[in-house]
Order: sequence, then C-alpha cells, then structure tokens
Amino acid sequence: MNGKAGPRAAGEANTRARLDRGRGALGPALELVHTGRAPTRAVLTAELGVTRATAGAVAAELEALGLIRVDARPGAAAGSQGRPSHRLEVAEDGPVVLAAQVHADGFRAALVGLGGRLVATAPGCETVEADPGKVLGSVVEAGAELLRETGLRCVGAGLAVPSAVTEPEGLALNPLHLAWPAGSPVRQIFAEKVRAAGILGPAFAANDVNLAALAEHRHGAGRGARDLLCVATGHRGVGGALVLDGRLHTGSSGLALEVGHLTVNPEGRPCHCGSRGCLDVEADPLAFLTAAGLDPGPEVSLLQQANDLIRHQYADPAIGLATEALIDRLGLGLAGLVNILNPDRIILGGLHRTLLDADPDRLRAVVAARSLWGRSGGVPILACTLDHNSLVGAAELAWQPVLDDPLGALVEAGD
Repeated sequence: MNGKAGPRAAGEANTRARLDRGRGALGPALELVHTGRAPTRAVLTAELGVTRATAGAVAAELEALGLIRVDARPGAAAGSQGRPSHRLEVAEDGPVVLAAQVHADGFRAALVGLGGRLVATAPGCETVEADPGKVLGSVVEAGAELLRETGLRCVGAGLAVPSAVTEPEGLALNPLHLAWPAGSPVRQIFAEKVRAAGILGPAFAANDVNLAALAEHRHGAGRGARDLLCVATGHRGVGGALVLDGRLHTGSSGLALEVGHLTVNPEGRPCHCGSRGCLDVEADPLAFLTAAGLDPGPEVSLLQQANDLIRHQYADPAIGLATEALIDRLGLGLAGLVNILNPDRIILGGLHRTLLDADPDRLRAVVAARSLWGRSGGVPILACTLDHNSLVGAAELAWQPVLDDPLGALVEAGD
C-alpha cells in the first residue's frame, strides 16, 4: 500500500469534517433563523461564513431535529439577482416552551414556539395570592393543561416576575407590588412546580422588564440595536433594562437597571424604597389616575384604565394635564439614563408606550433638552411592538439552551 487514501475514503473524510463544522454551527444557525436574520439558505451561508454545502448540511440537520423548515423549492424575491435560494422558517409544528408571567393584577401562561410565536395561551387569572407557591403552581398547571390539549413537545419553561431577581440564586428581591415575601425563591419554586407537572427541560425566572427588552431586541422594536434601553410600566411601578450586543446587562448579581428608583420629583410621592418622587411612583398607572383626580375602580386593571383614558379622553383638560405631567416626569428619567448609558435606541412599553403615542414631540423634546446626547442629534424613542413581550421574553430564557446547543438540549429534554 502507498498509504494514500482512495477517493471514497477522502470523500467520507470530507463529509465527516463538514458535519463536524456544521454541528458547531447548529446553535448560531438556529439563532439566525429564530430571530429572522437568516430568511434564506444563502443569507445563512453568508452570516455563518461557511460554504454552501456546510450551510445546507446545517439546515438539513436542524430540519431533522424538527426545529426549522427548509422550502424544497428555491425561489428569489422580486427584483433580486443571482441563484435562487431555499427559504428557511421555524417549524410551526416544532417543540415549544412554557412561558409564564405574574404581575400585580394577575398571571398568565402560554406555549411559545421558536421565532417568538405564541402558539397557545391560557385564560389569565386576575388575582395573585400572597403565597408564591400557590400562584406558581396554578400558572404551571395552566401551562400543563395547554400541553395536554395540544400534544406538543415542551423543552423548557421561563417565568417573568415584577421584581429584581438575583443571580445565581433566583430570589425575587423586591416583589413590591405583590404580597410575596421579599427574597422569595421564585426560580426554585417554579422549577419544582414544573417538574411536579411532568414538564421536561430546565426552568428559569427573571425580571419582567428585562425579559420584555430581550424579546423586543430579538423579535420587535429593538431588533438591530446594539445598545438598547427599554423602560416600561405595566400594572404597577416602572422597570428598565439594557441589552448590550444582544445580551441582557444584569449587573454583578442580576440587579442592574432598577430605573424605577431614579428621582424625578424631589418633592413628590413617597416611594416603597424609602425615597420620594421616584419614577416608580411618579410615572406608573396609579400615578396617572391620581394626577387626573380619579379614584380607580376594581372593574379592570389600573393599566387598562389609564390607557383607555389617554386614548379616548385626552381632550379632557384634567386628562390632558395629567398626561403631560407624566410625560415630563418620564422624559426627565429618560434624559438621565441617556446621559449615563448612551444607548442607540430607547423603546417604551406599557403605559409609557401610550404616553409616547399621545404626544411624541413633547416626550422627545424633554429628553433632548435634558441630555447631552439628545442635543447632539437625539436618540430614537420607539414604542414596543410585541404583544405580551414579557411572556415572549420568558420563553427566550427557556429557548436559550436550545439556541446554544440544539442537539444537547433536545436530548436532555427527552426528545
């Protein structure tokens, strides 16, 4: 023998090498399809920096795992040039994750597929008990019922809560607008309820605004931003989040961006943190209703009441003045954050999105007048675009192990 491999052996070696390279690219490829950044195999090839053959092998393996679909008939968009390319989409009948959200006015569970798709949602509950174990047990059972009804595979679970969540312990440090004890071990409780319900895959928990920002960055108004600041008020309080180069900035222990405790009115309302005039109590739905001289009723959530008034009664002088007061307080807070963080985009959610819609020029003018970076050209301020973005963000937590290692995560989840 001369020691040289024959054509067949060399071809097999090349195939094995291509598969090895492709398996290392499975996670990055899946994330590109998941976030809509690789709608075709040609784009996937370019983004991964691999050959067409390797990109094809990667796409085929992800399809075999039931995660994506490859259009068997390549086509080109109107007006495009070059060879037609196969379109790539997430698999509509693929696995899902359980997403859960708890807020001051209730909780909700959903099944979420790749691409941020809400596949199924359970009816929301409008009461939150003081025992986090009971609440999380109920929301997990609602999700388990959805899984039984749909028959879909579940590969993990994520929970959004209105509190800073410590890392790595998973403690809800300050569930101020819930009656839960400070420091409740929400991640541990949630994981135990998930396992008890027979749901496979890992379980995670994090702050609701952090998760909203993550979802918007991957699938909504924050897509394409490098340094994304998200500020939002849901049912009570104000939260903030920062996404840097595609990753949440959570600080050394998960407590970064507690923007609700920026002082925007030194003579303002007492805050739960012990200070006065914090954004948390000066720019949330209760602050708006109080400024408008209204006594909120129990019929619907504070958020819905505030949104409805601004959208339908803005011409009323009392409603208009209250709206302008909140816009000015919010603008002061945003200006301070712009000076510190220098984001390239700001997105607003919850009631803040409604304030932006009501008078975008006023809000942008306050931010520009009070910030150095605003004066140098301004920072785009946009509304969040995803419905239920905290739920979608909770799902992103559960999808992350699959995005990091599709093969390993699916094996671990029992697929």
